[in-house]
Amino acid sequence: MTSIDSTAFGELADGTKIEKWTLTNAGGSSVSVLTWGATIQSVLVPDRDGRLANVVLGFDDMAGYTDPANPYFGSTVGRYANRIAGGRFTLDGQTYELTRNEKSKTLHGGARGFDKRVWSAAPAGDGVRMTRTSPDGEEGFPGTVEASVTFTLDDRNRLRIDYRATTDRPTVVNLTNHAYWNLAGEGSGTIDGHLLRIAAERYTPVDADLIPTGALEPVAGTPFDFRTFRAIGERVRDGHPQLAAGLGYDHNYVLSASEAAVVREPGSGRQLTIETTEPGLQFYSGNFLDGRLRGPGGRRYRQGDAFALETQHFPDSPNQPHFPSTVLRPGETYTSSTTHVFATFG
Repeated sequence: MTSIDSTAFGELADGTKIEKWTLTNAGGSSVSVLTWGATIQSVLVPDRDGRLANVVLGFDDMAGYTDPANPYFGSTVGRYANRIAGGRFTLDGQTYELTRNEKSKTLHGGARGFDKRVWSAAPAGDGVRMTRTSPDGEEGFPGTVEASVTFTLDDRNRLRIDYRATTDRPTVVNLTNHAYWNLAGEGSGTIDGHLLRIAAERYTPVDADLIPTGALEPVAGTPFDFRTFRAIGERVRDGHPQLAAGLGYDHNYVLSASEAAVVREPGSGRQLTIETTEPGLQFYSGNFLDGRLRGPGGRRYRQGDAFALETQHFPDSPNQPHFPSTVLRPGETYTSSTTHVFATFG
């Protein structure tokens, strides 16, 4: 049985209180989630010898999470995860201009996306449900969206995230969580030696602005082939032009199975399996961590010190009609589920 506890985590400049909800299972593993951005703040799971460690990057106070340099550590991102080209899209003949927060693009919902909003929280079974109302026009997106994200931890060390949304006007929705993982423990250094497998025959190459070109290219014969276990750092510096564009891996994979990815860390024996209902998976190798940020252990986070595996619909889908649709209409319900299964090997 999972225990659920709520404690104060800090407050915003305007005095708004932020809560930390912690789920702890019978084995002692735990997940802490903040009402700020429905953010995963820590995940403690055992290594092969039963020793617990936090395996997500983050901060131990609100100052870190509100710092403009925070790169979405653990955040729920939306209304549209990933990038939208030109900060605009057309739906039902009407063009919507969005907040552009990455040069000419909209990234992760704009300047104040779901990650920079306060959510309401309440217990829900063996977990906690976070809810918020995104008003019509927020960051330029049409429609009032009622969104919820439910985090559940069971005694088999499975962290499940269930997303749900409805709208009163046609809009686009694409939600994910932006946890940065290091299975050796946060602040422990490079993830180059982590072994990764992704269930994908194809990926979506990007242009110089990291926007998908629209092509679905085979991974075979490229550094993007993780159909069998390979070290993340094995080919990240081999000169492939796609790796140069993103300073490493920052690409969407076209999934061929619901078991999207498996990651293993040989030193600790920790293993993470990601299962999802989504058609895509963004693999990001922590390319823009630059040493400015420190985690709870006081250690600096540098390039390649963590990876993200964001389950999603494809980037820029509103402008790419042959990609799976992200359109949500009144009377419909957006649903998405992703499960992180923690285990050990070796």
